[in-house]
Amino acid sequence: MSRSEFGEFLIARRGQLQPEQVGLPAGRRRRTPGLRREEVAALAGVSADYLARLEQGRDTNPSMAVLGALSDALRLDEVERHHFGKLAMGMEQKASCPKSGQAGEEVSETLRAVIDALHPTPAFVLGRWLDLLATNPAWRDLAEPIGMFDAAAHNNLAYYVFAHPDAPRYFGNWAEAADVIVSALRNAQARFADDETLEARITDLQRYPEFDRRWREHRVTDYRSHRLRVEHPLRGTLEIEVETLDPAADQSVNVWLVDRRQVHAPALRLVNE
Repeated sequence: MSRSEFGEFLIARRGQLQPEQVGLPAGRRRRTPGLRREEVAALAGVSADYLARLEQGRDTNPSMAVLGALSDALRLDEVERHHFGKLAMGMEQKASCPKSGQAGEEVSETLRAVIDALHPTPAFVLGRWLDLLATNPAWRDLAEPIGMFDAAAHNNLAYYVFAHPDAPRYFGNWAEAADVIVSALRNAQARFADDETLEARITDLQRYPEFDRRWREHRVTDYRSHRLRVEHPLRGTLEIEVETLDPAADQSVNVWLVDRRQVHAPALRLVNE
């Protein structure tokens, strides 16, 4: 995975940059969008042949200096640089890394107690494939009216966002939510490179054009801390701050803060300390 993903990331990102964004003249109309390989190589201070080897997976050991120079040339932000670095580390270490093993789908009693203790703050536990593994009553009350438990959602956040016909109507900032989902799956793919079930899920999700486009563009954003704008059929417009915490190797606790003032609620200290 990592070798091809690293090269595909390079190709996708230079294809998304316009010459004027990096201080180059636009020139005549280009046959393909974005920057040419030679232009990125010049901006990064490497040879075009070396960049070609990286993109094609024929060189799998770029130095930290090269990674930094390419990150600058491609105008990567902090989240993108971190992802880029993980892909590079995966190229070098994949062969020697231990298998990630079977996904842990069983939620411990302690973790269940944590999300229950957060009530009335909505909270739930996600698995590495973005399956809903456990929820508290507050989140169920909030999520059920917007179709989170409908058959089309397959008990999975990614399928809800991309397969449920009403998700774009309920999520006022659906495009941002879609980017968050893709970023979470990108992180899982880099982290659990040998998970065949995860790869099968990603392949299946590529049936949906909006997922496929975002996946091919290799866009990554901060999936741990973001905002949702929910047009709720019973509660009206809700501005929700989402915080993701990783207490287990392949499970995460997701907290939906419907009111920012709840950040100071005593229950939240159970996961913040």
